[in-house]
Amino acid sequence: MQTENNAPETTPEESGKETMPSLEDMLRKAELEAQEHHDAWLRAKAETENIRRRAQEDVTKAHKFAVESFASELLAVKDSLEAALSADPSNPENLKNGVDLTLKQLSGVFGKFNLTELNPLNEAFDPHRHQAISMVDADQPANTVVMVLQKGYLLHDRVIRPALVTVAKPKA
Repeated sequence: MQTENNAPETTPEESGKETMPSLEDMLRKAELEAQEHHDAWLRAKAETENIRRRAQEDVTKAHKFAVESFASELLAVKDSLEAALSADPSNPENLKNGVDLTLKQLSGVFGKFNLTELNPLNEAFDPHRHQAISMVDADQPANTVVMVLQKGYLLHDRVIRPALVTVAKPKA
C-alpha cells in the first residue's frame, strides 16, 4: 500500500513504536535526571554549609576584634599616663596639668565611641540607670538622687554600669 506521495503507509502500531520511547529508555532518562538533581542538591547543600561556616567565622572575628579601634584609641591615653608618671615629681602643678589633659583625652575617646557618663545628682531615681545604696533624710523631694557615690556609664544608650547613688527618703 502506497499513498499519493509514494511514501509507504504505516499502521498506527508501527508509528507508535517510532515516536514512543521504550520503558527502558524512559527509566534510564529518569535515573539520569534523578542523579543530576541529587548532584545539584549535594552541591547546594555543601555551598550552604560553606556559607554558614564563613558567617560563623565572621561573627567570631567580629566578637574578637570588636574593641580593636577602641583599644587603639586608649593606647594614646596610656602613653600620656606613663609620661605623667615619668615627669619631674618636684613640680606638682605640671603633674596636675598632665593628668587633666589625659582626662580630656580619655573623655574624647569615650565620646568618639558613644560611651556616656551618668551623673544623676538632683535627678529623679531611675532603677534602670541607678543603683541606690541607701536612703537619707534630705530637703529634696522623695526618690531624688542626693549624692552620687560612683558615676554610671551608658554605651549607645545601654547601661554598662549603673550609677551608685544615695536617694532622698520620703518625708514622714
